[in-house]
Amino acid sequence: MSTAFIVNHLWQSSWFVFLAALLAFALRRHSPKIRYWVWLSASLKFLIPFALLVSFGNQVPLPTAHSAAAADPIFPATLAQIAEPFSPAPRPAVQAHNPMHWMPIAISIVWALGVLAITLARCRGWLKVRAALRAGTPVELLIPVRAVITPGAEEPGVVGFLSPVLVLPAQLLEHLNPRQLGAILTHELCHARRRDNLFAAVHMAVEAIFWFHPLVWWVGSRLLEERELACDEEVLRTGCEPSEYVEGILKVCRFYTESPLPCVSGVTGADVKRRLRSILAGTIAAELSGARKAALALAGLAALATPILIGVMTAPVIRAQSPPADTPRFEVASIKPCKEANNGPSPKSSPGRLVEDCHGLLNLIGNAYTTYADGRLNRNSERAPITGGPSWLRSAAYEIKATAEGNPSVPMMLGPMLQRLLEDRFHLKIHRETRDGPVYFLTVARGGPKLHPFGEGSCTPWAVPPPPREPGTRYCANIISLISSSVEALGATLDEFSKTLGTVVGRPVIDKTGITGRFDIRIKFAREGTTLAADYVRLIGPPPASDPRPASDPTDPPSIFVALQEELGLRLEAGRGPVETLVIDHIEKPSEN
Repeated sequence: MSTAFIVNHLWQSSWFVFLAALLAFALRRHSPKIRYWVWLSASLKFLIPFALLVSFGNQVPLPTAHSAAAADPIFPATLAQIAEPFSPAPRPAVQAHNPMHWMPIAISIVWALGVLAITLARCRGWLKVRAALRAGTPVELLIPVRAVITPGAEEPGVVGFLSPVLVLPAQLLEHLNPRQLGAILTHELCHARRRDNLFAAVHMAVEAIFWFHPLVWWVGSRLLEERELACDEEVLRTGCEPSEYVEGILKVCRFYTESPLPCVSGVTGADVKRRLRSILAGTIAAELSGARKAALALAGLAALATPILIGVMTAPVIRAQSPPADTPRFEVASIKPCKEANNGPSPKSSPGRLVEDCHGLLNLIGNAYTTYADGRLNRNSERAPITGGPSWLRSAAYEIKATAEGNPSVPMMLGPMLQRLLEDRFHLKIHRETRDGPVYFLTVARGGPKLHPFGEGSCTPWAVPPPPREPGTRYCANIISLISSSVEALGATLDEFSKTLGTVVGRPVIDKTGITGRFDIRIKFAREGTTLAADYVRLIGPPPASDPRPASDPTDPPSIFVALQEELGLRLEAGRGPVETLVIDHIEKPSEN
């Protein structure tokens, strides 16, 4: 459970309490039992995060006819943010190579200690009530619940919610006349019928979990007051004389004290003075009309159903893989498995003829649905992580040779046409979704940036397929060198450079520097700790066992995190943010041809 999730939940629950307070104020002239349910809904909201309801709705994906590369939202983003009002992206985090996050640990310990202290205090009060019950003597009364007289009871009250027991203090019958006793018993039986102890126990759990939130304790006081007023009103509805009822309450207050637990419903709870004034007034609040009851029911249903509906409408949409109908097709396509994938751009491809010597299947999918998704080279597009699919998918590599009718461009063949080929030959089914996941934030280090401005005309724009390399030609492109463990980004913005870094560090990098313009960036770093290490071993092989270099050679380049700070005045900070992900639902190995 992330910090953003907790902050969002507290934010939503606090606003829910505020809305409940407005509704309770609007219903101040109506029966207190209505206001009690309003406050109870505010309490229950703390146990039901909107994000949980949205996730429940996410389980119902909506099929559409759009391509996975054109994932248009079908629900307004402002409404979808009800479940996530605070974006985690701007949140700074500790530096990526710092192994310990002390602040969340300290906060968790303080929270756990608070929960433990409140739980122990509640248990102590409950043990006291249980001891009074064990010492009690059953008494026969003309009431539908079991009654016990005990010398240890502090006031008349109902204990338990599954099998409620009416607890009467010893000698209570001697202090009250029959009419006063009848009013007191009617009050307690009202608590039993309403299951007030059960709902009070639920709110006690909310208080224990969210002990640090002042609104939780305020909601508890409102619940206590409204439940007592509701039972007082029920006593008056039975025809009890207000003066007799008030006299009975005063006698109980004179000889006994208030119950030690909110889940033990007694007659002296809440603001006694306010209750007595209300009882002596002898007025019974007006009931809600049928229309108003229906409006309240619809409002409660909407509060529950809206997050679920948002989840349904923003669910991961399973989209058909078919590109637009006017997309050219390959006339002939040969797909053969190979062993050593190079994943680099192939200079052998030309308009109408696609030649991919040996590419990893994941790289082919990434090209088709990200880099060339719309039939053009998307330099600013970030490679979406690919999840799902069988285990063989991670190591599979294929050689593709295909010819197309007409002369479609190479980006068109690497994008929409390759999508169609993957669908037909690999039976690929894929969808795109945005998840909250680990990211890095690129920020400015202390001391400021050390960037070299880009000189216009100093490099040749990159093309697909790349032209034959001429000696001394410098291309305006982000090039990652596997051999030298370096990145060269000529004429690149920091946003483009961030996307290249994401390939190196293995997770998305989000530019938070606020720096605009284009720069010539060159950086060399240690291969260890990056995605280049595994690629190097896979293609070139592990270093020989007799490698004479010491484990920490001072001539080795620094890590990517240190190199960024020392050479560019930038740094990577770990955090969580939105990560657009390609999810493979189904894929098969193609038949050889």
